[in-house]
Amino acid sequence: MTERMLEKIEGVLYGGAVGDAMGSPTEGLLPEVIREKFGVVTSFREPASDAWKEPGNMRPLEKGNGHITDDTLMVEALLKVYEKKQRHLTAYDIAEELVEEIAEKKVYIPELRKEAPIITRLYYPEQYLFLRHRLANVDPREAGIGNMVNCGAAMYMSPVGIMNAGDPERAYHEAIDLAGAHQTSYGREAAGVMAAAVAEGMSENATVQSILKAVQTLAKDGTKLAIDAALDAAAVHLDVLEAREDLRRAIEPFDTVKTFSDRKKQGKGNANTPSRIHSIEELPIALALFLTAGGDTMKTIIGGVNYGHDSDSIASMGGAIAGALNGKYSLPEELMKELDAVNKRSFKELSKTAYETAMTVIKKDKAYFEKRINRIGL
Repeated sequence: MTERMLEKIEGVLYGGAVGDAMGSPTEGLLPEVIREKFGVVTSFREPASDAWKEPGNMRPLEKGNGHITDDTLMVEALLKVYEKKQRHLTAYDIAEELVEEIAEKKVYIPELRKEAPIITRLYYPEQYLFLRHRLANVDPREAGIGNMVNCGAAMYMSPVGIMNAGDPERAYHEAIDLAGAHQTSYGREAAGVMAAAVAEGMSENATVQSILKAVQTLAKDGTKLAIDAALDAAAVHLDVLEAREDLRRAIEPFDTVKTFSDRKKQGKGNANTPSRIHSIEELPIALALFLTAGGDTMKTIIGGVNYGHDSDSIASMGGAIAGALNGKYSLPEELMKELDAVNKRSFKELSKTAYETAMTVIKKDKAYFEKRINRIGL
């Protein structure tokens, strides 16, 4: 079982990173543009020169060639916090430890081809962590209020699922707590659901249906409605590429960003618009593609990559969930080797450290519950 646990953790981290890197050059593109430029993307591709760029961002980002993006950089940073604390985390750990990881420590950032603090690569809603915790000294449990509501917290919550392996409900609540330091409303909700999906996938006897049941049970408000609608649309498809139009139609009523230009319109986009009826697009679509793919890791990733929109986050979330279910052997060996090489890091070693941390956390959980049972005389 310990070998299987490690294999599943490798599946989460490699699956998420492969999806992130493969989806990078297609981010922000419509499916027809992706087909015109790349055909069907099934491996790492070169950058697309006119791919989506952050508003006002003048940095030369090389979004392609197998390079991971901010999604995976944030996963790594959160894993380092777990490694340091060797326990479950709270919003205060985000304020005190994660901010230090992103703002004060340098790592190799492939898109920039140099070592730099992660914050130099982050999109503005993720830079909000520094503003709120380091400059404004806001209560960590409320610091996400006022931020643009997006997938920024959900995209790096897979470590919470790993540390709560087999317990999706606890993963959900821990992620909701952590995400409160970064996000609000349905952005925060998606973070909880993402962690729950990975936690259930880490279970020994997990299935596609057990993962989907866990998320549908735990999800609230618009996030639940969006997941239900996306899964209903996915259920009639067996091909992730053919499912795309139906999935987009299913998610559109819940998605506040119809086009990139919506972000610039008063009252449109995600900025400062908390809602109980809306949802981010990325997580419901990742879950829907996971269902259409029958849980297959690479099919889930390929579906996300070719879906367009925020394709790297969709593929990364889907890859992490499917990787938790299937383990690392569901990913091509050559892709994992290339991923390590071009990004100048070892996800295998990162997985080993995450495994050791998770085992420590699980042992502490076991001791805690044994103590509780003894105290009440059961």
